[in-house]
Amino acid sequence: MAKAKSPSGRRTQPAQPVIAGAAVAADTAAPKKRTSIPQFASQVRAELRKVVWPSRKETWITSVMVLIMVVIAAIFFFVVDAGLSVASRFILGLGGQ
Repeated sequence: MAKAKSPSGRRTQPAQPVIAGAAVAADTAAPKKRTSIPQFASQVRAELRKVVWPSRKETWITSVMVLIMVVIAAIFFFVVDAGLSVASRFILGLGGQ
């Protein structure tokens, strides 16, 4: 059996089958350290600095596209509902004669 290449280009050994009991013991994680409130707030601010906010133009274009899709969906469901209504009235009307 050929050995698989790792991303670094080195050849690695084929994966060995995992024994069920051994996998459970190896996957247990150590208890996590608690984060203080000021530290948490600092981490939140740091993550918010990484956010790429959309421009006013991107927001406008996206809003218009959503509005167009809502109108198309409303028209589609109106037509389907009207068609099913006519069909059900026709079918139920035949049974009453």
